[in-house]
Amino acid sequence: MLKVPFSLYLRTALFYVVLVIFTLVFTSTAIIIAPALPYRTRFVIVIQGYTKFVINWLRICCNINYQIYGVENIPKDPCIIYSKHQSTWETFFLQTQFAPQTQVIKQELLKIPFFGWAFGLVEPIAIDRSNRKEAIRTVLREGTEKLNQGVWVLIFPEGTRVPTGRRKKFTRGGAKLAISSGKPLLPVAHNSGERWPNNSLLKYPGTVSLVYGQPIDPFGKTEDQLTQEAEHWINTTSEELNRCSAEDRLFSPA
Repeated sequence: MLKVPFSLYLRTALFYVVLVIFTLVFTSTAIIIAPALPYRTRFVIVIQGYTKFVINWLRICCNINYQIYGVENIPKDPCIIYSKHQSTWETFFLQTQFAPQTQVIKQELLKIPFFGWAFGLVEPIAIDRSNRKEAIRTVLREGTEKLNQGVWVLIFPEGTRVPTGRRKKFTRGGAKLAISSGKPLLPVAHNSGERWPNNSLLKYPGTVSLVYGQPIDPFGKTEDQLTQEAEHWINTTSEELNRCSAEDRLFSPA
């Protein structure tokens, strides 16, 4: 078993100290200023301002970079971003890439002091996961409304973060929304769990690879067909990225 360099602990600690301070200052200011701003401006300032800082601070402090493939597959018109969920990294990064954007989240996140209060300013689709039927109705109603308004909708079909190398059956909410709205699914695969593991505070230096697949048109497909097609591509592509990065995950020079 490889020994973790002490510098990795120091960098991770520094990352969180600065993140907490920045979050308190930034969100406090956003809560005061943002309500007076138009929705799209509010998203750019509050969400993209915050998430771009996090991604850049990761690069500077923890030496975590990223590489994107398949940008040419991104549709011109907003659709459903359908992403693998390995860590917190993609929840930040994908919001730097698509604006304006709403995200399907659990209601509890909006109750987190400062962060949740600021997040609520950009109208995420907050669902009660204990009431599955009502959660689906909320996603369909609010998701379709947002898409028709020209807002991207981000969905993590696994419903929760899944550690690298593991699979969890995809829910059908994204497929239901695609069929209901007529908008395609944009599948997203990545290996963020190699750098920002779900079950660890440590941040491992290296490069996160992210791939945008070809949009999946819902026309003529059932919920199961649409879900299975996206699930197969996302899982196989993510696992290939995981295999490619496994050799250099632990540890590049700090």
